[in-house]
Amino acid sequence: MGKKATITGLGKYIPPKILTNKDLEKMVDTSDEWITTRTGIKERHIVEDDVSTSDIAFYAAQEALENSGLSAEELDLIIVATVTPDMPFPATACIVQERLGAKNAAAFDLEAGCSGFVYSLAVAAQFIESGLYKNALVIGAEILSRITDWEDRSTCVLFGDGAGAAVLQATDQGGMLAFELGADGSGGKSLYIPAGGSLKPSSTTTIEEKEHYIRMEGNQVFKFAVKTMGYAAVKVIEKAGLKAEDVDLFIPHQANTRIIQAAANKLKLSEDKVFVNLPKYGNTSSASVPIALAEAREEGLIKNGDIIVLVAFGAGLTWASTVIEWNEGV
Repeated sequence: MGKKATITGLGKYIPPKILTNKDLEKMVDTSDEWITTRTGIKERHIVEDDVSTSDIAFYAAQEALENSGLSAEELDLIIVATVTPDMPFPATACIVQERLGAKNAAAFDLEAGCSGFVYSLAVAAQFIESGLYKNALVIGAEILSRITDWEDRSTCVLFGDGAGAAVLQATDQGGMLAFELGADGSGGKSLYIPAGGSLKPSSTTTIEEKEHYIRMEGNQVFKFAVKTMGYAAVKVIEKAGLKAEDVDLFIPHQANTRIIQAAANKLKLSEDKVFVNLPKYGNTSSASVPIALAEAREEGLIKNGDIIVLVAFGAGLTWASTVIEWNEGV
């Protein structure tokens, strides 16, 4: 059997500024009780005005590299998953590459909404398993506060900022056993930003009509997520030749506690096998899964040999999952 990609280092960056549900009560017509019962979110972290996505991606990357024991010059590849790049081009990954001093690394961004980090793991894993590259850095980083309409109470209560990163290397034992990726473009308009691209370039009209902010059909996205998260988790576990009872820790995209619970129920997992940090951070899109993964490891919930399942859904609409037999010793 050939080599698999495995995660040998993790890092995260959480902005220090906190925006609580009580703070939001002063901004829009909502309440702590309403937000908590419908989403499970209590607070979210927001970057300061002078901070960019490349900044927080860089901070998470530094921690992941330190955690792995690799130097930046040893990296062959950097992928940044984001829907909030610093600018349309160059890629945020190239900006991070320069700041890290990773002069030997190829670099590009990947955009798959909240599924972006798991999609990026799948891409990086192929480079490693093929033998083309030895060391890859995958980052999920988002500043959703910049694309959130803070007067729209249906969306502004949901999102936060943050970044998470993982270093991937080859292993002979364990590692990433399987992936399940998918998309349903027919649901694209249920979660999108109308303007700012080639279809509808920025203009005074698009700015006045707030078309540069997130638009979401909440009920449609909720139904898609409940169906897809469970499906993607079951499917990837089957692909890995395992059963739900083999799972030691389930780390889902942190969007809504009811969606997380539905996915856990599909797998018949007990509460202690499901990692949830949503109340502290809200939905950080592609940063959600790597932040949760890094936090779970910090809390001692992951050890070598454990079976870890990551699953996400996002704009596109997309979904992505992976099964990892944890092995940090390459």
